Amino acid sequence: MAWKGLRPEPEREDEMGDVLILGGGVCGLATAMMLGRDGHDVTVVESNPAHPPALVEDAVESWERPGVTQFRLAHYMQARFRHVLDADLPDVRDALMAAGATRYNLLDLMPPFIEDRAPRPDDDRYWTLTARRPVLETVFAHKAQDERNVSIVRGTKITRLVTGSEAISGVPHVVGVRTEDGAELRADIVVDAMGRRSALDEWLPAVGGRPPHEEAEDCGFTYYERDFRSRDGSLPQAIGPLAAELGPISVLTLPGDNDTWMIVVFTASGDRALKQLRFEDKWRKVVEAVPFQAHWLEGEPIGDFKTMAGIMDRIRRFVVNGTPVVTGLLPVADAWACTNPSRGRGVSIGIWHAQRLRDLLRSSIGEPKALSAEWDAITETEFAPWYKSQVEMDRARVAEIIALREGRELPVRNDPQAQMTRAFFTAMAYDPDVFRAFLEVMGCLATPQEVMSRPGMFEKVISIAEDNEPVQLPGPTREELLELVV
Repeated sequence: MAWKGLRPEPEREDEMGDVLILGGGVCGLATAMMLGRDGHDVTVVESNPAHPPALVEDAVESWERPGVTQFRLAHYMQARFRHVLDADLPDVRDALMAAGATRYNLLDLMPPFIEDRAPRPDDDRYWTLTARRPVLETVFAHKAQDERNVSIVRGTKITRLVTGSEAISGVPHVVGVRTEDGAELRADIVVDAMGRRSALDEWLPAVGGRPPHEEAEDCGFTYYERDFRSRDGSLPQAIGPLAAELGPISVLTLPGDNDTWMIVVFTASGDRALKQLRFEDKWRKVVEAVPFQAHWLEGEPIGDFKTMAGIMDRIRRFVVNGTPVVTGLLPVADAWACTNPSRGRGVSIGIWHAQRLRDLLRSSIGEPKALSAEWDAITETEFAPWYKSQVEMDRARVAEIIALREGRELPVRNDPQAQMTRAFFTAMAYDPDVFRAFLEVMGCLATPQEVMSRPGMFEKVISIAEDNEPVQLPGPTREELLELVV
């Protein structure tokens, strides 16, 4: 079998359940490959009829993925993404590298105030592999097509769920789906990997169920992006963080693949004056006025100038008041929760979520209620904190930008968590171990709570923050921005 030697073979063929995955994006295909290599028979149903081009260059230029909102917008893969590939999809990692993905280590961005720059034994854990979304999807699609236990059905639209005998009275038990042409596809487990546009809110009531509990809000940002290609085969040297908060605006400078990179300027939505950033010449003036990021403009512009707004932070919970709203169906990645792209966590956490689903199905695909409850517990314990921290950061950043716009004092939260966060951001610029802990959080390798619980870390962070001022990155004031965009 194609997966032989990568994963242990099941003791009996009938121990493996059939799995139906709805959605053929990166996380759906990663789920399919990991489950297929465990011996499950996996079918992926993808509504987009277009097959991935043979060449990544063609994917970047012409492959259309209308169901993927951010297909041609900026992406960055955090270290967690590479860790999952190392553990379970090393051939996909190698294929990405062969396709031109960039190996990038955030340790190279260590602030100049840190004197101790000696390497540590585990410094290898901080590097990542990143690429533009069309390149990612192309590589994952071609690798999934080669899997013996994975079948991909493209150009098939699903219209409703198919249910069977209830495992819990009054709760639909999903055993498959019905397609637009009336066919039924059935499996032991159905996985929702349809991303942000998952239709479960409509499909579950249609079969007599309740929709999942949902919390959603506009993240409050508008993004303006230009992509570039190197003129000499080298990437710009990063000075400061890849994600820089500069008063009224934030600037992302993100490496891509094949000597490309992305520059994104974003600010709070609703700022009528700064909507002038949608004009590329004014956008360029603003980037030129940012000292640590201006040199990223020194490349060949590629593609179109892009604008994005209305991105939702949304989380769904499929166990409400202790009872699943559905059994037989499990959500993964953005179908469970999605956030705005400013921290580059989407695909990285999504593929990790897929890995944990694979872990769960290794241990049990038995009693449906227990399976749904266990998946909910894993998701709430291990992944919901990442979502909640993202939303808190979004709200705080938007509030700060609006205060600057209105000429008010910046809002300051004084609860213990907010104070700890400020101390962490200050201390990481002065101490090599705190900086590495910060990279763990940025790379989705450990939560702030996990790193602060380590012996001596809390005390060190507080001591350094008390003795040092936060580092302020240079950038234009709001008044200067308004002059640049008139």
